[in-house]
Amino acid sequence: MPIKEVLATERVPVKIWTDEVDERSKLQLTNIASLPFIYHHVAAMPDVHVGIGATIGSVIATKKAIIPAAVGVDIGCGMVACRLSLTANDIDEKSLRKVFDQISRDVPVGRAQHRDREVLLHAAMPFEARLDKMTEKHPSLLKAFGKFSKWMNQMGTLGGGNHFIEVCLDEADRVWVMLHSGSRGIGNALAAYFIELARQDMERWMIHLPDRDLAYFPEGGEHFDDYVEALTWAQEYAMQNRECMLDLVLKALGRHLPEFDVESEVVNCHHNYVAREHHFGDDVWVTRKGAIRARAGDLGIIPGSMGAQSYIVQGKGNSESFTSCAHGAGRRMSRTAAEKTFTEGDLAQQTEGVICRKDKGVVDEIPGAYKDIDTVMANQSDLVEVLHRLKQVICVKG
Repeated sequence: MPIKEVLATERVPVKIWTDEVDERSKLQLTNIASLPFIYHHVAAMPDVHVGIGATIGSVIATKKAIIPAAVGVDIGCGMVACRLSLTANDIDEKSLRKVFDQISRDVPVGRAQHRDREVLLHAAMPFEARLDKMTEKHPSLLKAFGKFSKWMNQMGTLGGGNHFIEVCLDEADRVWVMLHSGSRGIGNALAAYFIELARQDMERWMIHLPDRDLAYFPEGGEHFDDYVEALTWAQEYAMQNRECMLDLVLKALGRHLPEFDVESEVVNCHHNYVAREHHFGDDVWVTRKGAIRARAGDLGIIPGSMGAQSYIVQGKGNSESFTSCAHGAGRRMSRTAAEKTFTEGDLAQQTEGVICRKDKGVVDEIPGAYKDIDTVMANQSDLVEVLHRLKQVICVKG
């Protein structure tokens, strides 16, 4: 499916892969495109929706500048998935309920974290010296960390919001494990600290922006290198966090299901991050805010919602999207609107056949609050090829 709409701006165009985009999102996209360092165009994926400052589902290439709030506060948020040697014949509702309970015990969710004696030191320790170096440069970071000072305890934890752990079946009834999480509280603290520094810089330099959340660090500026260092740290922490959780989940399955092997390549991909890449003849910074990299041959994960199918995909390398694609279904209504619109009964109906929470606390994550994932996939047929379709049988929410 080709680009659905192009927004003309005074600087660079905005290319949109859907006709389901609201006016507030269009305004955000136009505001981004108006900045002097935006390169070539802004790409809006088919799951595009309003974010803070920058639109979720957008790909922003920049020359010699990065916008911290465009990356967002969950630096390195993304997905990991793998296929097991098990099939639907190896599982039943009784064993799956045991697995659900085991995962819920073994992987802290929401605000919970590992107790001191359970800290995954082997995974967390390599990050300590680099973090100490950052706090030496920015002593006020220690105050910013606050309750996240026990960041080691959060290695291997899920968090809240739309983060989840799922056990799924694909089109051939093979079992998959898939989960969604990021850099936890420490990534949030790092992001908030540098977003505020960028705002202060804009005020000091008297730079007027269409939105204060588009405050940026210019390359060569006082804080640019420090932000890139913190960003890289948080992205690597997020990837390690997902790998640790995957190990915990596989061990939980191993306690209640027949012996199995991991059969497929483990796919671990960010969808809130910055990378240095080459596009249209130039080296640029590419910020994917709710988008995954989809170069030719790249493997990616595009989840639906609690009751909808998800996709394992392979990138087609479309240059117009900066070799990117959607990161999920994308919300079509806010959490508050979802809570006002839907009931626990609606949630139970829309997640029928899935072992998951069905209480008021997760109504805001009901499938009806999200765009239709199949429409999203149809709108990006020029960006990715579908390899597998997954339908969850277990969903553990954050």
